[in-house]
Amino acid sequence: MNKKTLNNELERLTVEEFKAEKKTPLIVILDNIRSLANIGSVFRTGDAFRIEKVYLCGYTAQPPHREIQKTALGASKSVAWEHREDIFGLMDELLNERVEIYSIEQTSDAIMLNDFEPKKGTRTAVIFGNEVQGVQQEVIDKSTGVIEIPQIGTKHSLNISVSNGVVLWDLYAKLIK
Repeated sequence: MNKKTLNNELERLTVEEFKAEKKTPLIVILDNIRSLANIGSVFRTGDAFRIEKVYLCGYTAQPPHREIQKTALGASKSVAWEHREDIFGLMDELLNERVEIYSIEQTSDAIMLNDFEPKKGTRTAVIFGNEVQGVQQEVIDKSTGVIEIPQIGTKHSLNISVSNGVVLWDLYAKLIK
């Protein structure tokens, strides 16, 4: 019989153990995100794939905030995060550290996610932009490249928390194989 695993059987790490563990070389950058639920969800997904860090840029809200905590379920305590008002300064720093930065957006020269291969041994950052406006063109211009999630429906967009989950799972799966 295929028995459901109970929470106490999952052998999850404590926050302290999580912080000490080697991280997946993935960084998430949220730029001007309005939805507190989306922000919380990004933390929770980041915890699931043990990512390196989340950067909250512009007017993106920061923990501790009750609405972020509702979806993060404490993941803002395990996942390292930092607020940066200026995304361009952050991008300069990361590029100087040889981090490859990819905007998650639909553009004329985007690489489809299923075709993208992260470079092993290299840290990768992914940028998610405002829920309505998307990633700023100036941010796209400064990025190493653009990754697009292939879609065949009528809406041609996904919620940021869904996009983040799809992208992190895909990159994580490619990095561990």
